[in-house]
Amino acid sequence: MSNLNNESERIPAICGGSPVRSKKLYYSHQSINDKDIQAVVDVLKSDYLTTGPSITEMENRLCRITGAKYAVALSNDTAALHIACLAAGVSEGDEVITTPITFAASANCALYCGARPVFADVDPETYQIDAKDVEKKITDKTKVVIPVDYTGQTADLDAIRKICDDHGLVMIEDAAHSIGTYYKGKHIGTIADMTTFSFHAVKTITGGEGGAVITNDEELYKKLVLYRAHGITRDTSLMEHEPDGPWYYEQLCLSTNYRLTDMQAALICSQLDRLPEFSERRKAIRKLYDDAFSKMPEIFVQKETEGCDPTRHLYILRIVPEKLKISRKEFFEALGAENIICNVHYIPTYYFPYYEKLGYKRGICPNAEKLYDEMITIPLYSGMTDDDARDVITAVKKIVDYYRA
Repeated sequence: MSNLNNESERIPAICGGSPVRSKKLYYSHQSINDKDIQAVVDVLKSDYLTTGPSITEMENRLCRITGAKYAVALSNDTAALHIACLAAGVSEGDEVITTPITFAASANCALYCGARPVFADVDPETYQIDAKDVEKKITDKTKVVIPVDYTGQTADLDAIRKICDDHGLVMIEDAAHSIGTYYKGKHIGTIADMTTFSFHAVKTITGGEGGAVITNDEELYKKLVLYRAHGITRDTSLMEHEPDGPWYYEQLCLSTNYRLTDMQAALICSQLDRLPEFSERRKAIRKLYDDAFSKMPEIFVQKETEGCDPTRHLYILRIVPEKLKISRKEFFEALGAENIICNVHYIPTYYFPYYEKLGYKRGICPNAEKLYDEMITIPLYSGMTDDDARDVITAVKKIVDYYRA
């Protein structure tokens, strides 16, 4: 194993001269055009900055894209996961099964409701939550299963749907990564009881921040709308007392403010018009990567879930340690020295000190832990050119050739 103390200075020389790129290429970047900007400007000049028509338009667009009956726009995907758990009736003493290879919100949403997250391991080839391990983790306390569309690819949704149906569980699909992804010919969003989206700055579609829950269940929809804004309603059909005037409203439960602004909704609507363009470009870059890395035995290429046609949010470069004389950390830093600025998605959730204090131990999901030790997120976004992608490939090959075992 090499011992490199100052990677930024030493790696380029060790690997053979100057960096592959003179300018840094980051792992992700938003794509904002003049139409997107004008959509936001139009709202700023309008009468509604929040709770206005852009919210309704965004929700309608999401329903048209996914085929779902109902959509609820929210401030972010964390909010979406939280109120989805509330709508599912998650409460103290319940258990919620999810994957550890995800952003913390996928598990935190259970904690917000007083429930306990339970982590199921991932498939070592697709990196998605393993349906067989989900079934093993079910107890009489299990209330919800949250599969995460990690990298923009789905898990075996049919298998998880069947498990939930057989055990009377609610299925919430965390689709933060997967707008534009299809499963068995249909856009994701109608297999789970509820599906959540993220429109964070690095996602395929962005509002800067933003999220949504979609569902086909009217009762769940009514609960989601209620939980979005303090548990307050003006819907007379839901009220417990007779209104004493047109201004009247009631708080029916305790919730918080998870509303989205119309400026963000307008940007998301404009971006949704560009979804085919974004999806096509991401698929083209992914193909360049797959074609190149599949020829390198030192790199493992993520396998696709059967029936899934993904719009990838992330591309995971997974090194094969036995074939390289370099650690993941050194590989990561070597890419940085080539001006390929990467990230790692994700640290297993139960590694965090907060979860350790709750009693979680390492070793409960060995496939996920091995994946974490070997993976790097390399650049993938719609604004990348083919030459950008080739620079990434060249940098990876340069490092692999130098450190081949």
